[in-house]
Amino acid sequence: MSETSQVEKRGFQAEVKQLLHLMIHSLYSNREIFLRELVSNASDACDKLRFESLDNAALFESDPDLKIRVAFDKASRTLTISDNGIGMSRDEAVNHLGTIAKSGTKDFFSKLSGDKQKDANMIGQFGVGFYSAFIVADKVTVMTRRAGLGAEAGVKWECSMAGDEAGEYTVETYTKAQRGTDIVLHLREGEDDLLSGYKLRNIIRKYSDHILQPIVMQKEEWDAEKAEQVLKDEDETVNQANALWARSKNDITEDEYKAFYKHVSHDYDEPLAWSHARVEGRHEYTQLLYVPKHAPFDLWDRNPRHGLKLYVRRVFIMDDAEKLLPHYMRFVRGVVDSADLPLNVSREILQESKDVDTIRGGCTKRVLGMLSDLAENEKEKYAEFWKEFGKVLKEGLGEDFSNKDKLAGLMRYASTQTDTPEETVSLADYVSRMKEGQDKIYYVTADSFNAAKNSPHLEVFRKKGIEVLLLSERVDEWAISQLTEFEGKQVVSVAKGDLDLGKLEDEEEKKKVEEQAEEFKPLLEKIKATLGERVKEVRVTHRLTDSPACLVVDEHEMGMNLARMLKAAGQNVPSSAPILEINPEHPVVAKLGGEDARFDDLASVLFDQALLAEGGTLDDPATFVKRMNQLMLDMSK
Repeated sequence: MSETSQVEKRGFQAEVKQLLHLMIHSLYSNREIFLRELVSNASDACDKLRFESLDNAALFESDPDLKIRVAFDKASRTLTISDNGIGMSRDEAVNHLGTIAKSGTKDFFSKLSGDKQKDANMIGQFGVGFYSAFIVADKVTVMTRRAGLGAEAGVKWECSMAGDEAGEYTVETYTKAQRGTDIVLHLREGEDDLLSGYKLRNIIRKYSDHILQPIVMQKEEWDAEKAEQVLKDEDETVNQANALWARSKNDITEDEYKAFYKHVSHDYDEPLAWSHARVEGRHEYTQLLYVPKHAPFDLWDRNPRHGLKLYVRRVFIMDDAEKLLPHYMRFVRGVVDSADLPLNVSREILQESKDVDTIRGGCTKRVLGMLSDLAENEKEKYAEFWKEFGKVLKEGLGEDFSNKDKLAGLMRYASTQTDTPEETVSLADYVSRMKEGQDKIYYVTADSFNAAKNSPHLEVFRKKGIEVLLLSERVDEWAISQLTEFEGKQVVSVAKGDLDLGKLEDEEEKKKVEEQAEEFKPLLEKIKATLGERVKEVRVTHRLTDSPACLVVDEHEMGMNLARMLKAAGQNVPSSAPILEINPEHPVVAKLGGEDARFDDLASVLFDQALLAEGGTLDDPATFVKRMNQLMLDMSK
């Protein structure tokens, strides 16, 4: 190999400098992860070459056997990780090694917990694993050439963290006969234990045993004269180098499943649950699916790349094959290996393939089965899952109609029988506690748990001891609207339509409401005339026992809480006026009935108070305050 003179010195991004400082000074206690990350990157490079070669076999050049090599040199105190994967061009080397795409680094820093072990293990999740090399090295040299380019298109990238050069790197052209990447770590003082085949093999087997490509090292044998291990001119494969998912479940230990999860997810923690199955018949595929313990940092990213790793007959095809699971299961990690899909399958083909539809349906049912098993047999684990992923799973009620019943059984909500939003009940729990004669499941939506718990719509339910579900998450009102019934019980909002308590309401109560409606008809008409188009109707309530008034909407109209959220998001919402229900037994309403001078003000304040209690905002807060001040002054006279 010979070098040319095209050398360029560059400075790192500010974020990269900050990251390098963190690697060097804060994450040393978990230094072994550097080898895991560099080997994982090498494996990705091999996978990418295999995928690109499907359309261009010439990319393999004369070396079709993909592998990763780990070597050490005691004399020069270097450790080298090499692969014959896709490699990098000059521009790619600068982009991948000198800068960090999008906001990965900023996200990484925002998620740091202060727990050095967890922080170290998050490196891979954020795509910044290369920089972990600086945990053990004060100088890193990368020599790379992209497959398909000539030997003269090689690139040498080098960065030293010693002296005045810290925070800078150089890039130069470099003649490299073989495609792929060599990363040479010039170890810091005190890192000599890494110059040991025994130590390196242990780290590889601990973190990278299930890498599909062979990870090779030179064999070693004991030299009695030198009283040390010496290298032989022969390679051996250090890892298992086979597809774990293709092995029999009986041959795989729990620890191996957990280790493989950490490899495919870059998660620092163990999975909450997993399922491994081979599906045979008209469509053949293997699935190994994991449910994490913790939500990934980008779960709510607007441009997410979530999904499973897709293989076809053990040939890697793509990461993040999002079409293999519905969007609401974007937290699931794992592998699908199909025997039927073509090797040149693309994302466009995945979009339209009936084979993919079958795999998607099978994977979805498998995940729902895992979650149902947790919910039924490991309630504490399911509570962990719900805390992390409940909001996402709720999306399924509106996205996955074929599995709506299974999803409904997995839903968890706070209720009037719980004290905090973290305490939840299932719909089955609710049904088992329904009062005799109750034929509906009742719920109320609001912006917060406290607002839901203190909603005036609950007053008659408290009086009768009827449990009501309290829904306060942004997704709730849209999601619950997709669920019309559960186990034959209609699911209804307490703030919609003319409340019908069925057998829970006795004849005397119904008769009393009818009599009040007739008695207060003139007052209702007068209030309606005053409020005009602000209300659709004014009527006597049978929901309230303590409050003077509340707002409701017709049974099939959009809830007021959902309408507010959509407006806040810039969506066009059909305009519709609410219904004002008044409690004729409340002193404020009684005063309104005998008031003429300030009737308009009192009626408007009554409406505004009901709107505020509903979580709404006033169109004219200044006038509301002015009216309230005047009413208080009148009361003091």
